Amino acid sequence: MESHLGDGGSVNLDHAGDGAGDDTGLEAMTPEPLLTRDYETRPSLVYERLRQRYGPVAPVDLLGVPAWLVLGYREALQVLQDDDGWPKGLENWRARSEGRVPADWPLGPSLEVNHVLIQGGSGYGPLRAAWDAALKPFQDPRHPQAKRLKTAVTAYADELITLVGQGGGTGVADLSAQFSRPLPLMVASHLLGFPGSQGDDALMDMWRVLDAGPDAGAALERLLATLAELAAVKSADPGDDFPSYLLAAHPDLSLDELARELFMLLGMTSDHVGILISNTVVEVISGEGAVRASLSAGMVRETMNRVVMRKPPLVNFVPRFAARDTPLGNYTIHAGDPVWVSSAAAHADPLFADPVARSTTISTRAHLSWGAGRRQCPARELASTVAAVGVGRLFERFSHLDLALPADQLPWRSSPFMRGLRSLPVRYELASAPEQPAAGLPEPQSAGMVVPDPSARQRSSLWRYLTGLIRAGR
Repeated sequence: MESHLGDGGSVNLDHAGDGAGDDTGLEAMTPEPLLTRDYETRPSLVYERLRQRYGPVAPVDLLGVPAWLVLGYREALQVLQDDDGWPKGLENWRARSEGRVPADWPLGPSLEVNHVLIQGGSGYGPLRAAWDAALKPFQDPRHPQAKRLKTAVTAYADELITLVGQGGGTGVADLSAQFSRPLPLMVASHLLGFPGSQGDDALMDMWRVLDAGPDAGAALERLLATLAELAAVKSADPGDDFPSYLLAAHPDLSLDELARELFMLLGMTSDHVGILISNTVVEVISGEGAVRASLSAGMVRETMNRVVMRKPPLVNFVPRFAARDTPLGNYTIHAGDPVWVSSAAAHADPLFADPVARSTTISTRAHLSWGAGRRQCPARELASTVAAVGVGRLFERFSHLDLALPADQLPWRSSPFMRGLRSLPVRYELASAPEQPAAGLPEPQSAGMVVPDPSARQRSSLWRYLTGLIRAGR
C-alpha cells in the first residue's frame, strides 16, 4: 500500500489483509492502563509492549474508561481515512449513551466542548467549510493576510529574542517558557484580532488550562468569557481576522459556538506549534551534521518533518467510534466502541519506520502528525509556517545555542493528547547585531500590521511573566 499524506511524500507499506479478528467485547476484556508513569517518561516502550502483546490495535484503560488504541500505521490510515466507518461525535459512543462513562471522568471536559475537532454528524461539513474559508487568507501565500502574518511572526519572534537578550549577550534561558510557548500564543492573539496586548491575560489563562493545574478550572471560565466577549465584538464590528472571517463564512454560528471555535484555535494551535518549535530546536542542536546542514540550506520544514515522525506533538487523536462491527488489527471492534489513533505509535510501527532513512536530508512526508483524510488539520499550513519562521529566526539571531542538559535528561510533560518538553534550558550567545528579516517581506506599517505598543507590553501579565524569567548573562 502507498500512502500520500502530509506535504505529498510517500512510503510503501505491505500488510496482510484484515482477518475476522477476536470477537471478545471491549467490556469483557481487562485493558492495560495507558496513562502510567512509564507512559509519562518512556511512551515508546509502552507502545512497543502493547504492540508485542496485542498487535496493531490494543485495549487500554484511559483513567477508568476502556478504549481501543490504534498502534499500527496501516490501521491508523484505515480509521482516519474512513469517516463513515469511523465517525467522530460523542453521540456515537455506546458506553456514554448507556451511562457507563463516569460523570467525573477527567477527560470528559476536554471532549464535551463541541468544536470542529470533536464534532460529528451533519453539522461538521458546513463548519469545516467555514474553517477552510476563514483560514485561507492566512494560509495562501499569495494573500496579503498571509504576508502580514509572516511579518507578525517575525516581529513577535524578535521581540521575544530581544527580551531574552536583556539578560546579556551570553547566558542561560528556558527556550520553552521564553520563546516556544509564548510565540504561538502571540500569533494566535494576532489571528483572533485582540487589540494591542489586551489578549495577553487570555493567553496566560490558556497556558493555565493547558497545564491542567489547580487553577485550570477558573482559568477556563475566564478564558471562555473573554472569547465570548471577543466574539460579540467581532459580530458587531468585523475586522480582518479569523473570528470575522469565520462568522462571514458561517453566519448561523451563535456567539457561544464561535467562542468554542476560537478556544480550539487558541489551544490546539498554540500547544501544537510550541511543542513543534521546541522539538525542532532540540533536533538541530543535538542532531547529526546532516540536520544542521539541512537547516543552513533553508530546509527547516524538512527538519520539522523528521521531528514529527519521531516526536509528534499530538500523540493521540480525539476518539472516533466504530459505526458497525468492524475487523481492525487482531480484533473485531464492536459498534459504538471508542477508537483512539496514536500517531506516535503508528510512526514507530516497524512497517512504517524501517523504510525511513534517518540519515537523509530529505524526509518522508507520509507522517500522521496532522491527521489524514477529509478531517486532516485545517490549520496545518498555518502552524507549519509559524513554527518554521520561529525556528529560523532563532538560529539567525543566536550565533550559538547549546543544551544546558543532556538531551536524554530534558523533562517531558505528557497528556492523553499531547507530549512536549516542560522546559528547554539552553546556553546561548546572541549574534553581534540582529539579522534582518528575509527580503521580500513587507514592512509592518506598510502591511497594515498593528505594531505592539512597548509600554502596553510592559504592563501586560504575559510580558511581566516573561520579564521575570530573564537570567543575567555570564
